Amino acid sequence: MLFPTIEFGLFFAFALALVWSLNAHNLLKKWVLLALSLYFYATWDWRFLLLLLASGAISYLVGLYVEGDRPYRKAVLGLGVALDLALLGYFKYLDFFIAQALTLAHQFGFDPPLAFVNVTLPVAISFLTFHAISYAVDVYRGRLKASRSPLDILLYISFFPHLVAGPIVRAHEFLPQLASARRAEDFGFGENLALILGGLLKKMVIANYLAVRFVDPVFTDPSQFSRFDLVMAVYAYAIQIYADFSAYTDIAIGVAALLGYRFPQNFNQPYRALGIGDFWRRWHMTLSAWLRDYLYIALGGNRHGSLITTRNLLLTMLLGGLWHGANWTFLIWGALHGAALVVDHAYRRSAFYKDVGQKPWVAVLDWAATFHFVCFCWLFFRAPSLDAATQYLQGIVADNGAASTMPAIVWPLLAVGALTQFVPPDSRFRLGEWLDARGQAAQIGFGVVALYLIVVMAPSASAPFIYFQF
Repeated sequence: MLFPTIEFGLFFAFALALVWSLNAHNLLKKWVLLALSLYFYATWDWRFLLLLLASGAISYLVGLYVEGDRPYRKAVLGLGVALDLALLGYFKYLDFFIAQALTLAHQFGFDPPLAFVNVTLPVAISFLTFHAISYAVDVYRGRLKASRSPLDILLYISFFPHLVAGPIVRAHEFLPQLASARRAEDFGFGENLALILGGLLKKMVIANYLAVRFVDPVFTDPSQFSRFDLVMAVYAYAIQIYADFSAYTDIAIGVAALLGYRFPQNFNQPYRALGIGDFWRRWHMTLSAWLRDYLYIALGGNRHGSLITTRNLLLTMLLGGLWHGANWTFLIWGALHGAALVVDHAYRRSAFYKDVGQKPWVAVLDWAATFHFVCFCWLFFRAPSLDAATQYLQGIVADNGAASTMPAIVWPLLAVGALTQFVPPDSRFRLGEWLDARGQAAQIGFGVVALYLIVVMAPSASAPFIYFQF
């Protein structure tokens, strides 16, 4: 079940009416939300409901044990995390590592009896794992009390707005919200309607047009396109992936808020970043914070000198790249960002930066270098394989002389995508206040008209949400 579909619209309308009708009966409401979330997940493949329930059970039991001062609590935490990672590794990485082992063995003349498992990748396995691990670790660290309610843990793991592609919601942000009935007046309808409609516009119009009309054809067979098209397709993908992923999380945040639950912000105009460190404070912010808190800091952070800090940054981003998928292109993407973070950290501490780093001309150069580096890295992120990425780069270096076939519609879409990086952060709040002041009839009318225009403007073909595969 996808967000921008009639099927989800009907599902959400039913869920919204049912949840608020049960708001005074909090326990029953939570059971209903769990049932709705399990149904939402089952529409992809009901067999993986067992995976969802198993992850919730592991989190619940581990959380109960590692709280306080029990013996072997660190070992139990390690076992719980290992079980979560084992599930992720089996479904997402087993065939990749078998392929690498077979390739290495064949190079040395061996033919080991290894066979591909060809396991089906469950939707949301990575996000599910991140939620489960963060809960257990936070309880172990004393940041959060272990929940005595299996229902609350299952609902935290499976809550349908964040289940498929985030944002990554920490247990300490979500579980306290389950404790009591919600107040409708705390969640502005107009603000969240604007957020959802903005997300639909970004996905259905900007991201889908760029993907279907330009980016997908170019990356499918780069040898058929000119150097200009190859370069512009990288910029177009930068806008596409932002519009696509930020749209999903905008809709998720808006849907959760209309149900009475707040999610953290996940994007903050990342293409305005000054430096790679700043980029990662703006892009997929909940993933960046997760990698920082549960991986980078766990490795030692920056507490043991520059050499260890460099190692920790590189390992964190390599594993962050691998999290995105079992492909060498994701490892290269992560390695490039890790190396850039090392350089960025050193630069921010240099005498040059302290002397002139705040000057406007330096900031412009800083922005240009950051943006173009990020776009270059997106090439590896988007390419289906390392060979395809190499072919793409060769096409840029050695122009085939073909004429540009870039559709004219790409230019205005790039312009609109760029403008999203400069929209005042409080614009949706102001639009929401304006809508709320006009009453319910005006809100419904605005929503219907806006949705109609989005559907009319959208292309007939669509591309799946990019982060569904992760």
